[in-house]
Amino acid sequence: MSSPESGSTDTTPSTDATPSTPPESITAVPLRHPGQWIAAVIILGVAGLFIYGAATNPAYKWDTYGKYLFDTRIIEAAGWTLALTVCAMALGVVLGVIMAIMRLSPNPVLRAVAWVYLWVFRGTPVYVQLVLWGLFGSIYKQIDLGVPFGPTFFHIDVQSINAAFLFAIIGLGLNEAAYMAEIVRAGITSVPEGQMEASVALGMTWPQTMRRVVLPQAMRIIIPPTGNELISMLKTTSLVTAIPFSLELYGRSRDISSVNFQPIPMLLVASTWYLAVTSLLMVGQHYLEKHYSKGASRVLSERQLAELAQAETMEGGR
Repeated sequence: MSSPESGSTDTTPSTDATPSTPPESITAVPLRHPGQWIAAVIILGVAGLFIYGAATNPAYKWDTYGKYLFDTRIIEAAGWTLALTVCAMALGVVLGVIMAIMRLSPNPVLRAVAWVYLWVFRGTPVYVQLVLWGLFGSIYKQIDLGVPFGPTFFHIDVQSINAAFLFAIIGLGLNEAAYMAEIVRAGITSVPEGQMEASVALGMTWPQTMRRVVLPQAMRIIIPPTGNELISMLKTTSLVTAIPFSLELYGRSRDISSVNFQPIPMLLVASTWYLAVTSLLMVGQHYLEKHYSKGASRVLSERQLAELAQAETMEGGR
């Protein structure tokens, strides 16, 4: 250290220095997006013009629309549509799970059979398949089960029965199974292989591993596309007129329009019911996805945040 006579100063910081003042708070101003407001105004304007034009256009015949919207025949047709959707989707899901397991099986015969099934039903239009099911009575006039060249234990005269509803379910269900098989297979393969190895180490068989370990975890992947397939199935029921089965929504609205010669309002009636049922299915899909997504998201719910804050408060009090 230099002496006082040298004129140099001591640069050692003083211990009694006053602390520095904190910086001023920054007032954050959100960015303005005038383009979003302009786009919203334009979209609302176009939507308003469309609604006004549709409301004042006599071609829509809104009086006929209101008359048949809650007609008994339309409500019954909505019930038939729901029945077709539920039954065909149940058949498709069951067969889809079986086909997916067959495709993942170590047995080459099962894998080949599953591949051929998917190739046929995904490679041909569903309308063509339904037409063939409508002609099932012409292709197979009767079905006999028994010993070849021996006694018959079971006999059905296909042409004598009216099974349009059954054929509609079979046609829709078999087609849906081909798509559900790929959805289920994608969900199964998304589960880490270590889960299966751990199950085998615990002594579980392959079916037990699939039923108790793999499928419950795969549901998180399977549910969203299955919900989309269910909504698609609801709309695909309009094609069962090819069998022919005309008691569902589209078939019934078409039959009524062939009498009153007003197809436009009847199509609007059918579309309104399709939208209403689809909305209910979307709500159910949302809660089902929420149920199976527990523990998968890093975002805590309000209840979890409240419990975490309460635990931290208790820890601080100690």
